Amino acid sequence: MPSIALQAARSLLVAMIVGALSACAQLPASSQAPVVESQTASSAASTVPALYETQAAIDAYLSSGRYAADVAAVVAQARAWLEQRAPLAKRPAIVVDIDETALSNWPAYRVNGWARIINGDCDLQAGPCNVRKWQELGRSPALPATQALVRRARELGVAVFFLTGRPATLREVTERNLREQGYSFERVILRPEGAYASAADFKAPARCGIEREGYTVLLTLGDQQSDLDGGCAARGFKLPNPVYYLP
Repeated sequence: MPSIALQAARSLLVAMIVGALSACAQLPASSQAPVVESQTASSAASTVPALYETQAAIDAYLSSGRYAADVAAVVAQARAWLEQRAPLAKRPAIVVDIDETALSNWPAYRVNGWARIINGDCDLQAGPCNVRKWQELGRSPALPATQALVRRARELGVAVFFLTGRPATLREVTERNLREQGYSFERVILRPEGAYASAADFKAPARCGIEREGYTVLLTLGDQQSDLDGGCAARGFKLPNPVYYLP
């Protein structure tokens, strides 16, 4: 038989639970936390697109011609600036990024569902595709607008430097890929060894080095803001990139 003390404790606990349930039942609906939390979660969910919707939107933007048109519009501004300034500059030069500026990696990103994967092999049929492995194939197509800009620069006697975050191990295949896509250039500058918080940490000093050689860097062209930051170029032109961001 339970002791009198234990029976009393049980009775007290039951009374406390009943009292708490009664108090909750008397609260107005607007003051009950679960309802407020549910409304907040529902509101947030309605503003965040599903992943497949974002993937579809990126694919539509790139496939519809809108991306190419936006790239062409930026490059047209760069070309107008170049044609205006080149005749006035001493040893004029331009500095051009490679990935998603001169050459496109979109075939690799597309099979990855627009994710950036830098490990493993590259399966272009079923995925995934390591972007570095894709670049090793040397099959990246040129962006036509950038291709035309570089061609025009050469006609004007402007030196062309490619400046990229690709590692030095990809030099030979990158230079070959650029030439096969119709580019000519003075030099390809790849990312030096070491860790960098931002691409600007090595790209800006590289542009400054070009100017120390006696060139006037009229413009720098890239798809990331970090391709442009840091100075040592008269003007920067940023291409759209709907897929990824690099600091």
